[in-house]
Amino acid sequence: MDQVTEHTLAAARKVIAVHINYPSRAAQRGRTPEQPSYFLKPPSSLAHGSAEAPSVVERPAGCELLGFEGEVALIIGKPARRVGVEDAWSHVEWVTASNDLGVYDLRYADKGSNLRSKGGDGFTPIGPGLIPADAVDPAKLRIRTWHNGDLVQDDTTADLLFPFARLIADLSQLLTLEEGDIILTGTPAGASVAKPGDVVEVEVSTTTGATGGAELTTGRLVTRVEEGTTAFADFGAQPMADDVQREEAYGSRAAAGLAPVEGAAVGRVLPPELKAKLESVCTATLSSQLRKRGLNNVSIDGLTSTRPEKRIVGLARTLRFVPNREDLFKTHGGGFNAQKKAIDSVNEGEILVMEARGEKGTGTIGDILALRAQVRGAAAIITDGGVRDFSAVAAMDMPTYYANPHPAVLGRRHIPWDTDITIACGGTTVQPGDIIVADADGILVIPPALADELADESIIQEREEVFIAEMVAQGHSVDGLYPLNATWRMKYEAWEAGKAND
Repeated sequence: MDQVTEHTLAAARKVIAVHINYPSRAAQRGRTPEQPSYFLKPPSSLAHGSAEAPSVVERPAGCELLGFEGEVALIIGKPARRVGVEDAWSHVEWVTASNDLGVYDLRYADKGSNLRSKGGDGFTPIGPGLIPADAVDPAKLRIRTWHNGDLVQDDTTADLLFPFARLIADLSQLLTLEEGDIILTGTPAGASVAKPGDVVEVEVSTTTGATGGAELTTGRLVTRVEEGTTAFADFGAQPMADDVQREEAYGSRAAAGLAPVEGAAVGRVLPPELKAKLESVCTATLSSQLRKRGLNNVSIDGLTSTRPEKRIVGLARTLRFVPNREDLFKTHGGGFNAQKKAIDSVNEGEILVMEARGEKGTGTIGDILALRAQVRGAAAIITDGGVRDFSAVAAMDMPTYYANPHPAVLGRRHIPWDTDITIACGGTTVQPGDIIVADADGILVIPPALADELADESIIQEREEVFIAEMVAQGHSVDGLYPLNATWRMKYEAWEAGKAND
């Protein structure tokens, strides 16, 4: 079995990591990406370790949350540029184990790049053994991680969101994967936090042949954690940890020893079937169905969309601004404040709704934070206040609903105060976990308990309206037709039966 050597590390011009790729991790994070997304780690972060000679990684001085993530690493053997999925695996020479280490205390400073948080020296140990890629089925690999001797990660590559060949083919569309480049392919659930004195071990193994055979293994990649002693200089970003990052680092609030957040939409997921039904109908139809049920004040009014052609459906996350008071802004306005926490914790498909009291005299979101929300997979941002850096925000694929552009920063009129609470936005009440549906007609807030019934009734209503529109186009009067009287309803039912038999 070949071993990872200094030559292996020196040959890597690029280290590319995948954000989310295992269904277990997606479920833990509460978001499942439709396409893979990536970040770069510098080659200087590479190290190798074994039971005989463990790699040593420092938890930087002042940091609390050194996260570990056991991963399968692929080492490119021949250049790949614009290769197809069917040919991609042939460009991989070796498979090995890796540990994608990073400090969550510096995520806020990276603005999505992960450079400071995951790029430190020794933050990417790999090895110790190399498994020939042509000797394995990439869908039959097993990844295991031990933390101080306890097995904490145990998963296989059988049901990855993005199979390895797809990752290679996807990356090769825009950049050349060169000989020696390393791809970290994502981590399963169970990744957590290591402290000084802890030992983390990662192993990748498999069985050869379709019906089994001799097990191939990398052996255990062993990493020991030490406490850093050199403090960060005051001319750069300083480590900051809060409960949002603790929850992300440990995998859950419970694992981090945190109490549940009252009123937060923790663990709530919008079922794909319900989302698809709500996406298939217009807000005008949903509004009429809500009115039938006595709900009239469920629209967020007075806002404009940067992407009016898009229809969005997602669960609400909330952020509240309060009027600026200079003494309180000093304690709540700076650092990793509530606004940044909300942006940095919004999940795939969620919609961040902001209460800005309709105040148009300052911005509530700008290009950097909007980009961070888009990178995290937010479906939209909704604010009843102003937007800074408007041209850049408007150019993003993610829609932002806003009252007006304005160049000023928060401290002119607002203090970011708290998140995931009941708020008011655009004249209506929004709670965490409410379902937001928006299109060119407007924005609706739907109570989750009514959503299934509303969606089904709206689909029926729109079918009826297709029939009514056809009849009007044929020259019929709307009298008795819109809405359907008994005679026209019989004709509609016959029309519907005919459509079903087509």
